[in-house]
Amino acid sequence: MSVAFHAVEAAAALLAGHAHQTPVLTSQTVDAQTGASVFFKCENFQRMGAFKFRGAYHALARLPDEARQRGVVAYSSGNHAQAVALAGRMLGIAATIVMPDDAPRVKLEATRAYGARIVTYDRNTQEREALAAELAARERLTTIPPFDHPDVIAGQGTAALELLRATGPLDYLLVPCGGGGLLSGSAIAASGYAPGIKVIGVEPAAGDDVTRSFRSGTLQSVENPQTIADGARTTSAGKYTFPLIQAYVHDMLTVTDEELLRSMFFLMERMKFVPEPTGVLGAAALLSGKLDVRGKRVGVIISGGNVDLFALAPYLARGRETYAA
Repeated sequence: MSVAFHAVEAAAALLAGHAHQTPVLTSQTVDAQTGASVFFKCENFQRMGAFKFRGAYHALARLPDEARQRGVVAYSSGNHAQAVALAGRMLGIAATIVMPDDAPRVKLEATRAYGARIVTYDRNTQEREALAAELAARERLTTIPPFDHPDVIAGQGTAALELLRATGPLDYLLVPCGGGGLLSGSAIAASGYAPGIKVIGVEPAAGDDVTRSFRSGTLQSVENPQTIADGARTTSAGKYTFPLIQAYVHDMLTVTDEELLRSMFFLMERMKFVPEPTGVLGAAALLSGKLDVRGKRVGVIISGGNVDLFALAPYLARGRETYAA
């Protein structure tokens, strides 16, 4: 395998003092509703508001001096963009970020505030990977992809490692999935630290490429999936993440946008923190009853909290009747 447990442990050591050790929260209401003991790893409290900081900082910190001096380019709808921008600022590495022109405003503004140069594109007519590759070749930049990179995967896996060190062995670990960086890293961490945990990846129903890939055993794709989970609009898993998912992940589930919104508003109201729609993919599977966890110990990674509150206003206006828990 391209990434092993020792790489996640090494990443945790490198990140110490740079990434936040995010809180693990519990809720008696959630436990009563699910019949389980549930532990939420809240990466919405991570630096720049998402787990992506872990992988970005780890990947940039491991670059050789020559590559650091030339700078990096990344492509992202938002969270990886912010993560690379912030990590670059902390490490003195110039960052260029390719972002869709319809990315959430809060993510665009934060990326710019961290000092990155932003190059926008139309996701309906342009390919972000091709645009980033063109910039990398022309300006001799190192590409830092959002998930399909061994150092990024190892860094993302430290979130699950921290969770397990705090809680001890779990029966299930529910992890949001876009391109599979967090999922594959978390599954490696779980397998190495506490074998026997069942790791479940959760995707939006409209962007179920990894679920279909997992079921079929062959890499599947989806074109520009329309889902409120903007961080999971990836077209497919990658050459690194897909084999790791096949090797370490036990199952995949999907949730609808309605289930995401209902779960997000529930967590805001009952647990008093603000996640983003993509961040509650795992929580939505749990709270929507997709998995029987009665009597089990369950970890849930909340992957981020960079939500555009103004964009959510129309959903809130549709009323408690639609999204009440």
